[in-house]
Amino acid sequence: MRALVVTAVAAERDAVCAAPAVDAAADGARVETLPGGGTLHRAPAGTPAPDVLAAGVGPAAAAAGTATALTAAALAGTPYELVVSAGIGGGFAPAAPLGSLVVADAIVAADLGAETPEGFVPVTELGFGTVAHRPDPALVAAVAAASGAAVGPVVTVSTVTGSAVRAAELAARHPGVLAEAMEGFGVAEAAAAHGLPVLEVRAISNAVGPRDRAAWRIGPALAALTDAFRAFPGAVTGVRAAAPDAAPPPHTPRRTP
Repeated sequence: MRALVVTAVAAERDAVCAAPAVDAAADGARVETLPGGGTLHRAPAGTPAPDVLAAGVGPAAAAAGTATALTAAALAGTPYELVVSAGIGGGFAPAAPLGSLVVADAIVAADLGAETPEGFVPVTELGFGTVAHRPDPALVAAVAAASGAAVGPVVTVSTVTGSAVRAAELAARHPGVLAEAMEGFGVAEAAAAHGLPVLEVRAISNAVGPRDRAAWRIGPALAALTDAFRAFPGAVTGVRAAAPDAAPPPHTPRRTP
């Protein structure tokens, strides 16, 4: 299954590329500059290793970079079959401790909507768009089993959570949420526009809550990300994936005065 892995920054891209299954293809790999300046690390044709793109931070950059890479591949006659948002992220304690891995069964835009006197209202209740994508369950199960990852919702935010109040609000609004990151929903939107299945894989570098850079464990999280992609090609091989369906958010929004 020909896959495009999209990260935010070069350190995450390099962690994915360091996985033996990906690194083994490095001798025949090439680096391409996409329209707009994005750099794509392309695996040799015929190998199971994914192509890897660092598209930038945040959902807008992720969507734009992913869409550019998907369009370029389609125009070249070498379309992708799977898109993966990957990187480090914040974990909701205690379900997603530092250094653990999470595979999303729902990729949710946490703050796409409106604040009202009664509380937050998702954009779907305003009559627009979507706020969640549900990856193919067979792909989720295969990748989670191969990597030992927990499975649950991952929320996409434009502002990283920095307080206990905000963390509690997100947890209440999205029951079962395991992690937050900044790119998954943007990647999923681009994948859906191209009719492609999507996954999100996150390695936990910090706890969602009060911002404490001294407590972050970025190195171990990047190492865990490498481990996640160690078995990735084998995990997705043979899984017949379906394109994600846009779905209602996996919760009933809680409005608070």
